[in-house]
Amino acid sequence: MYTTASSRLRALKTRTGCRGLARYASTSAAATKSSSLPPLDFPLENIVLPPPLPDSVELGKTKITTLPNGLRIASETSANPAASIGLYVDAGSIYESPASYGATHLLERMAFKTTTNRSHLRVVREVEAIGGNITASSSRERMSYTYGALKTYVPQMVELLVDCVRNQALLDWEVNEQLLKVRAEISEYSKNPHHLLLEAIHSTGYSGAYANGLLASEAAVSRLNSNVLENFVSEHYTAPRIVLAASGVEHEKLLEYAEPLLSDMPKDSKPVPAKPTYTGGDFRRQGDSGLTHFAMAFELPGGWTKEKDAMTLNVLKMLLGGGRSFSAGSPFSASGPGKVYLTSGLGPLKEHPQIRSFSAFSSIYNHTGLFGIQATAETKSAPEAMDIVCRELIAVTSPVDKVKLNRAKQATKSAILMNLESRVNASEDIGKQILTYGERKPVEQFLNAVDQITANDIATVAKKLFSSPLTLACYGDGN
Repeated sequence: MYTTASSRLRALKTRTGCRGLARYASTSAAATKSSSLPPLDFPLENIVLPPPLPDSVELGKTKITTLPNGLRIASETSANPAASIGLYVDAGSIYESPASYGATHLLERMAFKTTTNRSHLRVVREVEAIGGNITASSSRERMSYTYGALKTYVPQMVELLVDCVRNQALLDWEVNEQLLKVRAEISEYSKNPHHLLLEAIHSTGYSGAYANGLLASEAAVSRLNSNVLENFVSEHYTAPRIVLAASGVEHEKLLEYAEPLLSDMPKDSKPVPAKPTYTGGDFRRQGDSGLTHFAMAFELPGGWTKEKDAMTLNVLKMLLGGGRSFSAGSPFSASGPGKVYLTSGLGPLKEHPQIRSFSAFSSIYNHTGLFGIQATAETKSAPEAMDIVCRELIAVTSPVDKVKLNRAKQATKSAILMNLESRVNASEDIGKQILTYGERKPVEQFLNAVDQITANDIATVAKKLFSSPLTLACYGDGN
């Protein structure tokens, strides 16, 4: 036995030298098995490997084609083996009328249901067959429908996506089924302080279109039906208000597949939403949790149309503890110092244990934006907590520390870049920018805008914010 093992070890020495002998010498059985496998520290013979990607891979430039009816098709290539394709419609809740209030919420629930060409079951089966992923979402300014799968299946993805958006059957029984789920969502979110306060900030702070909620109200649910949805879709889902955007798809191929399916969409004039009217206000709702949740918000006029102010607002959010206070490893704190070093946002948490959470938030739209602080405190300490929040806000009206500012800027840039690593986010970014600007601006432009922000810029934007009326929303005991 020892002679056999010795001969095998000599054979291994011949092939691999003296390196790694200890791992083959545990037992004779292990040595026998190991000798039958190729060594792991040398590449296999006669195997041709593909050339490695360079250290720096440039993203393909975004190409945009406008069809004769005004619909825009845009795409960028990528090295990712998968693709993401989305249809983005300039038709969010700000376009809802009193008769159609809540329509976008229900349309989100009705996404990828039965069409005039497919049953809902067939839609699901076709997506499953190629390992795809479909999602839909609604916001105040737009509707989004996305489909992700391997690039091999781009023709099938485009056809199914267009069919599900253009040819929604909106069957009565499916609508009624989703209305039950809408009611359940309303009930669930009404007990969620974070969501409740953000919606209250909008409904109280604005008058007019931007006060429309992301969720339908109980009163609206009783009025919603398939006819309301059909009227909303026929009025707002028109060619000039739609962008088909893709990440990881050759533009010529995308045009080849999509143009025949979209070129006959109606070309109607785009309705202009009412200008956002910010008034400020006060919202209170009683709770019995022993805690008081509150949010204080202010308006930044201009929104994304004033790009420098919007980017400064994002840096200010990081500076004051943007994102969840306890979200270590989130895009807001990854690849950089944690919030305890980055921002003043954890200062109140460390110094005042009665404050349970503290975070900055922003909602930036095409022509307006909101910025504020959301916090949770023990009810008896709520007045003190509000004073602390006010002190934090007042502090940024003076030039902030350079080290903290630089960290906040780096965190903002990290969040931008990490978001774009996702192909779904990349296609969504293409669609949203084209709907907002009519073009897709390079990411370097936004990164450079962040680099150029100074402490005086932060103070100027903060003063502009705090000169607007306050919107205060409270939920909990002792309001």
